[in-house]
Amino acid sequence: MLKGSKVGLRARHEDDIPILQAELYGDVVYQSRADDGPWRPITSGSGDAPYVVDDTEVRHAPFSVVELDGGTLIGVASLWDIDNHNRSAHIGIGLLPSSRGKGYGTDVVAVLCHYGFVVRGLHRLQIETLSDNVAMLTAAERNGFVREGVLRSNAWVMGEFLDEVLLGLLVQDWKPDSTG
Repeated sequence: MLKGSKVGLRARHEDDIPILQAELYGDVVYQSRADDGPWRPITSGSGDAPYVVDDTEVRHAPFSVVELDGGTLIGVASLWDIDNHNRSAHIGIGLLPSSRGKGYGTDVVAVLCHYGFVVRGLHRLQIETLSDNVAMLTAAERNGFVREGVLRSNAWVMGEFLDEVLLGLLVQDWKPDSTG
């Protein structure tokens, strides 16, 4: 397990999947804002279920996020679209509704930076988020990410186009804390 100050990132357990399916994927508005496609009903046993881990997929490193104090499941995190040639990847996180607004997101991003830069030897991490996602923008910027641009009307979400903000962090600009 990778540890931050408040959270741990560990492998996804089979018993995590029904909770994540119900509390994240089952929330149509949240999932529509988090995903790059339209929400559609998917049963948890489906091969398309979003929180089932394919251990053979080398360009994706999915984690379950747990509280360090007690081990309670509080969300998901991942490095995705990992490009070993260019040594880059994208960061994604999703916290269960009961875990939002508690500062976990900043810690999750910090642990993902440690994983990407130290464990994987990457050079660049990137985040794309909706321009009104203040929590993710704050978590990213607290970890040193820099706003690099706005993708105007790039995301179709619940009947309207929304802007996305592109943020990046290079390894030489990263200021690690004590995660690991």
